[in-house]
Amino acid sequence: MSIRTNLKKVLPPISVTEQEALDAGDIWIESSIYQGKPDMQVLRSIPSAKLSTEEQEFIDGPVQQLMEMINEFELANQKHIPQEILDFLGKNRFFSMIIPKKFGGLAFSPYANSTVVATIATKSAALAVTVMVPNSLGPGELLMHYGTEKEQDYWLPRLADGTDIPCFALTSPEAGSDAGAIPDAAIVTKGMYEGEEVIGLRVSWDKRYITLAPIATVLGLAFKVFDPDGLLGDEKELGITCALLPKSHPGVELGNRHDPMGTRFYNGTTRGQDVFIPMEFIIGGQKNIGRGWQMLVSCLGAGRGISLPAMGVATAQSSFKSTAEYAFIREQFGLPIGRFEGIQEKLADIAGKTFLLEAMRVLTTEGLGIGLKPSVVTAIAKYHMTELSRDVLNSAMDVQAGKAIQRGPQNTLASGYQALPIAITVEGANILTRNLMIFGQGAMRCHPYLKEMVDLIHSEDSDADTQFNNVLKKTVKFSVKNGLRSVTNSYLFPLRHAQSTLPEVQPYEKRVNALSAKLAPLADLSLATLGGDLKKAELLSARLGDVMSYLYGAMAAIRFYEQRIEDRQQALPYFQYAMEWSLQQAEQAIVNFISNFPNFAVKGLMRLLTNTYTRSVSGISDDLIRELSAAAMQDNSVKDQLTHLVKKVSGDGNDINEQAFKAKHAVLPLLSKVKKALRKEPVVPYISFENALSKLVDKGIVSDTEAEQLNEYNEKRKIAIRVDEFSFDMELLSAEETDPTKRQQKKESERNAA
Repeated sequence: MSIRTNLKKVLPPISVTEQEALDAGDIWIESSIYQGKPDMQVLRSIPSAKLSTEEQEFIDGPVQQLMEMINEFELANQKHIPQEILDFLGKNRFFSMIIPKKFGGLAFSPYANSTVVATIATKSAALAVTVMVPNSLGPGELLMHYGTEKEQDYWLPRLADGTDIPCFALTSPEAGSDAGAIPDAAIVTKGMYEGEEVIGLRVSWDKRYITLAPIATVLGLAFKVFDPDGLLGDEKELGITCALLPKSHPGVELGNRHDPMGTRFYNGTTRGQDVFIPMEFIIGGQKNIGRGWQMLVSCLGAGRGISLPAMGVATAQSSFKSTAEYAFIREQFGLPIGRFEGIQEKLADIAGKTFLLEAMRVLTTEGLGIGLKPSVVTAIAKYHMTELSRDVLNSAMDVQAGKAIQRGPQNTLASGYQALPIAITVEGANILTRNLMIFGQGAMRCHPYLKEMVDLIHSEDSDADTQFNNVLKKTVKFSVKNGLRSVTNSYLFPLRHAQSTLPEVQPYEKRVNALSAKLAPLADLSLATLGGDLKKAELLSARLGDVMSYLYGAMAAIRFYEQRIEDRQQALPYFQYAMEWSLQQAEQAIVNFISNFPNFAVKGLMRLLTNTYTRSVSGISDDLIRELSAAAMQDNSVKDQLTHLVKKVSGDGNDINEQAFKAKHAVLPLLSKVKKALRKEPVVPYISFENALSKLVDKGIVSDTEAEQLNEYNEKRKIAIRVDEFSFDMELLSAEETDPTKRQQKKESERNAA
């Protein structure tokens, strides 16, 4: 009996839905990471994504206008998104960023799409979700790729100008992660439509978690089709199918809502029982019956790589901006809190990870922008960028502490903190994405021979054994080369190579190459040892996926630093932190993988090939933490670049924080002068900064002009560190109503007037 035949008995067959998911999308630079040879040349040659004039004008115009219309605190306390905002979104074609111009769409690049969604998300998660859904997986995307010309000509212009609001219903109470198991069914039958008897489908469905469903006017629906009477042929079970149903169609139920963490985007249910639809409702027509799953997974990659990663970056940039500014202006024990090492540790982590997130956002959208749909890369982006944003936001909450937990218009973190679990959950819950998708799909797509081998194992061709043996020989040769490359990189450090011309990048590029070289034999040995059981060994396979992911992030950081940073000296600590963190996470994943591998002999071989004999992995140095935290509180171009998505609006929390931050930087020499004078001759009693300053003016230490500058800064500082206050009945109070000095001045003014 041949090797192939024996393997066929052991390996479980791949289901149709699994096969379609594995076949979906393209492979990209992640393939070179998996194979142990990161293609830095390809990385550096990718066309740089830039906003076109039209895209920039849209951000400077309609997007900025939208930001000025948003009051996120009021929205969070309402039941509905204001109709004027929904009308504005439709009128200005926010729902049509992916629709071609010939249908009235904007036809923006993935980078622009990401930038628009992320910019909105810095102010309002609810409106970011409202905008991102029609521009992600849904009716518009499916119609563009699979719709008939008639469907496209009718629906796409209506979707482009907001005449119709779309939603897409896939998730059912009984089918979440296992979307291929949806119970919603359609029976091929005859029925009446527009006064004629036609062949169609009688559909029943029960869907939940459907974004925009409560306000949608057209419903995209996924269901399984059965043909028990053979009206279409001999097959009884025809597979998953996608259709478009107008809300006005008899039997369609839309309107009920869920409450997603109090975030006021529309999310809810849709149901229907024995609803007859004609074949023309199927996206692409009758020929696309049974192609629904293939259609969905082939389109999912692009949306997964844009929308939710964009929200993750928005969360990080908002957190970084407000926390760096707060840490600089908030003082305790006579020092900015950003000077205390406990705060520095958090602030450095926020700054370094924000750099990494922006780098990953740019690189991922650049890949999508050249026409690729890299399913593994977009899964990496979705999982790691939402998880990293959770890290950043948690650290920001720790630093801002009491200011961060008090809701109100001035709070810049509460909305994002409230909405963050949504990004973690949707478009493939993060646990599923990490444990099943990244390495599971990555191994089959990135290995040069594995998919072909698996196909041949289950093949019924007469010459399958011969073909399999030829592929097996290539696989063995490939694995031997991987092992030798790993040994060379693991033990012979001088032989590691780097292509970068920047000396500060070269050591990191060498480490990227070395870690990738280690990953390749680990993947080969685990597949050879565990075979199909590796699919079930999620704790192991997820760690291999982590190595791929962190190396992808490191490559993104290298590209971003080399090609997008103008002042590299100022950006160096950000880059170093991002690289150290990414590479240390990859190293830790390798250590944990080998330590937990179940086969003792293979575990020993893995240790030998990768020079991994200890569980210890170095951490980020205290010196780098101090350097980056200090850099993060500077007012410079790097901070601006890493917070460029945050568009302040006059009087909002971001504007208030920034004014105080810049004002303090402007008076730093004067503040130093005042503190030196007060140390030499303290003002007793120290009633207030204003009082002490007036004493220094009286003594001639500070001039009237200097005092005016300092008092102006101090007023901005006091507003920035305050938190919103409410009356007993929770009516918002203004800053003037809560400031003790201004309250006293008002009382004195009233007494004098009396």
